[in-house]
Amino acid sequence: MVRLQIRDWVQRLQEFPADFGAGILAFVSVVGKADGMTQEQCPHRNNVQSTEKPQVYKVGIYGWRKRCLYFFVLLLMILIVVNLALTIWILKVMNFTIDGMGHLRITDRGLKLEGDSEFLQPLYAKEIQSRPGSPLFLQSSKNVSVNILNEKKQLVSQLITGSRGVHARGKMLEVKSNTGKLLFSADDHEVVVGAERLRVMGAEGAVFSSSVETPHVRAEPFKELRLESPTRSLYMEAPKGVKIEADAGDFQATCRSDLRLESKDGEITLDAKKIKLLRLPEGKASLSGSRQTVFEVCVCPNGKLFLSQAGTGSTCQISNNVCL
Repeated sequence: MVRLQIRDWVQRLQEFPADFGAGILAFVSVVGKADGMTQEQCPHRNNVQSTEKPQVYKVGIYGWRKRCLYFFVLLLMILIVVNLALTIWILKVMNFTIDGMGHLRITDRGLKLEGDSEFLQPLYAKEIQSRPGSPLFLQSSKNVSVNILNEKKQLVSQLITGSRGVHARGKMLEVKSNTGKLLFSADDHEVVVGAERLRVMGAEGAVFSSSVETPHVRAEPFKELRLESPTRSLYMEAPKGVKIEADAGDFQATCRSDLRLESKDGEITLDAKKIKLLRLPEGKASLSGSRQTVFEVCVCPNGKLFLSQAGTGSTCQISNNVCL
């Protein structure tokens, strides 16, 4: 009965005029009539409500929904505890502190690494130095390269140390002592050795493909000095003279063909207590047939030396058949 009345009210509301005030008055009149009609048609309603017990409606989640909610809350708590434990473990293992992480420390001057460090990618740094009193090791399974670039990102100097050796590339190479004295220098024009002594320890000595210019060549004490050209010529030139001395030994010059001593504007002096000229050819013997052991040294017009038996006078003219 109540549903029918509500439908009747809805139909009447749809027939309300457009005026808002008139619509409200019509709605109040309809409600009043409906209320009077309800009380007249249902006189026993109050009695029924007084005899019935009040109904209690439970508000909340019950049954399997409640159990699922508790399960998800418990699972969330377990995940939170595990996450917190893992975070604490990572902080402990990685040694996170206020100053840095693990062997890495952040200081006012930059980064400080303690122990061995491995870099998988290129390292860009302004300065790399070890701790005071400790060495600095650079180790790589292939090679260690040091590149110097200019403002245009062009390579100007390079140092590569690898399994095949050490390769250096640059405009100039200098090696200096602790006092700043130049020991070695090399560029495109010349190589300078600034040390007081250059020592070559190889068994074959030093090999020069071109000329060598030096003011002094000296062997080590009690060692021999050999100047040798196995397949070519050997020239020693100086504008003011060449001096060869052997203070505590012999001087020996050996050749396969000719040994030539030439002085264009001066003289050749042989100054010694004894001068030996071995294997000089002998001239024709004297007519007397007597064999003497005293000879005189004769010189041919072409400069060739030969021996002739000495006599009361010179016998070079008699024995000049060697000059032919």
